[in-house]
Amino acid sequence: MSDTDRKAADSIDAAGTPEGQWASWYGPRHLPPVPPPDEPVVVVAAHPDDEVLGFGGSLALLASGGAEVHIVSVTDGEGSHPRGTAVTADRLARMRHRELLDALAKLGLPDVRVERLGIPDTQVDRHQRAVARAIAGLLREVGAARCVAPWVGDLHGDHQAAGRAARDACRATGVPLWMYPVWMWHWARPEDPRVPWGLAAHLPLPPEASALKSLAIAQFVSQIRPSGDGAENTAILPPEEVAHHIRSFEVVFR
Repeated sequence: MSDTDRKAADSIDAAGTPEGQWASWYGPRHLPPVPPPDEPVVVVAAHPDDEVLGFGGSLALLASGGAEVHIVSVTDGEGSHPRGTAVTADRLARMRHRELLDALAKLGLPDVRVERLGIPDTQVDRHQRAVARAIAGLLREVGAARCVAPWVGDLHGDHQAAGRAARDACRATGVPLWMYPVWMWHWARPEDPRVPWGLAAHLPLPPEASALKSLAIAQFVSQIRPSGDGAENTAILPPEEVAHHIRSFEVVFR
């Protein structure tokens, strides 16, 4: 692991910024609002759950309007419990894909197309060109009006590589790109200079969309509950982390 990767991992593993600090500083008043994206829209996720955490409320809004939505799962998230022994990687991959389908159904997208690229979890950077080609192919196939992908500055290696791949695909196809943060709310702080606030916008969520997003997040049992495995008996997404993603708005970088 490089020094840069180690520092990034340390930032994610460290105690995060409480949601109360964001709530007291942050709000739609700080960023310009944008409406949901035009369709067809392709939403890229490094792991099953990223798209729901970062963009789930907007997905619910798109679904309510009958929009054409396509999901790209770059990995199956089989590496989320690297020290665990209770569940094999293959079984965890199947669990996480099933959780994603259940979550999308809660958002009103029970029949959404999900493209599983099968890239090894934690190794997206090694396959970035292939991921970019796959995303570009789908963008062209569906005539996408917008691509939404993980933010390239999220400090999680797979998120950043998936974001770079989406950026390359959008440059090749001319499709506009939005990027959503996931772990940024954990490691960053209000007015953090590492965050390009000047490129950020917020998507307002009505109460019904926020409620559906909360229901969708609850489907990711493998991530929000302790594994029960003595080797790794902690939740990947504890309540204090989930709190960052159940607000009345979402944020994208344009």
